[in-house]
Amino acid sequence: MFHVSLRSPTLLGLALFLGLSVQTTTARAADILVAGGCFWCVEADFEKVAGVSEVVSGYTGGTVKNPTYKQVTGGGTGHYEAARIVYDPSKISLDQLYATFFRSVDPTDPGGQFCDRGESYRTALFVADPAQRAAAEQAKAQAQQALGQTIVTPILDADTFYKAEDYHQDYYKGTDKVLTRFGYIDQKDAYDRYREGCGRDARVRALWGDDAPFVGG
Repeated sequence: MFHVSLRSPTLLGLALFLGLSVQTTTARAADILVAGGCFWCVEADFEKVAGVSEVVSGYTGGTVKNPTYKQVTGGGTGHYEAARIVYDPSKISLDQLYATFFRSVDPTDPGGQFCDRGESYRTALFVADPAQRAAAEQAKAQAQQALGQTIVTPILDADTFYKAEDYHQDYYKGTDKVLTRFGYIDQKDAYDRYREGCGRDARVRALWGDDAPFVGG
């Protein structure tokens, strides 16, 4: 089991991810860029983490300027669906964030994530400076040791991040009606059905067991 001690500065975040109120300090805000498959899910997960003030869905890593969702998911742009995670480093560290990230995805899958296949759904960490690179490489090595499997998630230099269309932001808690194969249902409902149907939580639970921070028993 991935044990968490409240006295451990490197693992504290994994003990604090559910339902806690967060007091942010704007002057100390920092951010990281990650790609973990569907950005709706990354946003929904990390907005639960104490010390995280905001998660923004977007695109990065490709060659097309100001890409659209249709372009990115259609392939050929080189972009990943990505998330910019804004956090307070006095409340949660890079080590905690990267460790949590690896345990929220399937980092052994080179072709996408869960039911979402293709280059835009691959995992990646985008680092902006030597401190982020060192923390990301350490987290990757620890994840590989914990799993005993090859981690294929690359650590890449950060590039321009393009915010996704407004309707993608906070999609997981939206109340607008959307048309699905179940008829018109609330956006939040549609997200919940998509996440379950895509098998995200089931695969993460099977891979990480009790170490998976965002899925239940």
